[in-house]
Amino acid sequence: MSNNELMRSLISPYRVSNGKKFHLESCDPGDKGEIENKEHAKDLLATGVARIAELQEKLYAQDEWSLLLVFQAMDAAGKDSAIKHVMSGINPQGCQVYSFKQPSSEDLDHDFLWRCQKCLPERGRIGIFNRSYYEETLVVRVHPEFLDKQKLAPKLVGKDIWEDRFEDINNFEKTLTRNGTIVRKFFLNVSKAEQKKRFLARLDDPTKNWKFSAADMGERAHWQEYMEAYEDMIRHTATERAPWYVVPADKKWFARLVVVAAVIDALESLDLEYPSVTNAMKKDNLAARKILEAEK
Repeated sequence: MSNNELMRSLISPYRVSNGKKFHLESCDPGDKGEIENKEHAKDLLATGVARIAELQEKLYAQDEWSLLLVFQAMDAAGKDSAIKHVMSGINPQGCQVYSFKQPSSEDLDHDFLWRCQKCLPERGRIGIFNRSYYEETLVVRVHPEFLDKQKLAPKLVGKDIWEDRFEDINNFEKTLTRNGTIVRKFFLNVSKAEQKKRFLARLDDPTKNWKFSAADMGERAHWQEYMEAYEDMIRHTATERAPWYVVPADKKWFARLVVVAAVIDALESLDLEYPSVTNAMKKDNLAARKILEAEK
């Protein structure tokens, strides 16, 4: 099997485009597919990053499509490092990265999609959301007190609020795809045991102490609630137009490779080409060449 064929086959077990029968417990965070070892993955990753750079240049030049990559995960699952490695070879002019923390008072005076809508990628660019509007069906669901701060009229906060938000998100992503923004979503699926290992590594390494927060332990205490929320989220929002990739994340090198393969697949689906040169442009170029060649 060639590297290209392997990259294409790599993502298929982890793509969820119809979530009705999705069960998170059937997804192994430690899976590494058919990749032989870390070195094999490293070679494939380098090839994949180079391919993304080539496709991104065409995306930017063509200026018709945009690509939105959404990353969701528990703490220490490797979102930051995945983004760093996958996007390492692309032109920064064509990439926009946003990390969404706690909403501001201004954010809370708008609907839950507003702050992300402001950050959507322009045509010709790749946009990356490190966490996103999906937090409104995850952390807000696990911590209902956050919902109380959103100033919603009591009659709008009923038992169907999560289903309503899933519907809003599906409609939002449908609108994006109908207007030229391709949406791909990644849940980096790390195990609780691996998260513990990574937390301890952060505590042991003085250069990584800053990455650890006492709040991380608070969220870890709600692990099962988060897993249920993630499962429900994927079940309701995995669609053919905006699929989820449930990426095994216990091995960071494998998670990065799956993300690379999915990004390549999304960009290649667009049949990107450099803009064609019109006869008038060719004439202007020829005149410019003559002027340049005549210079002493």
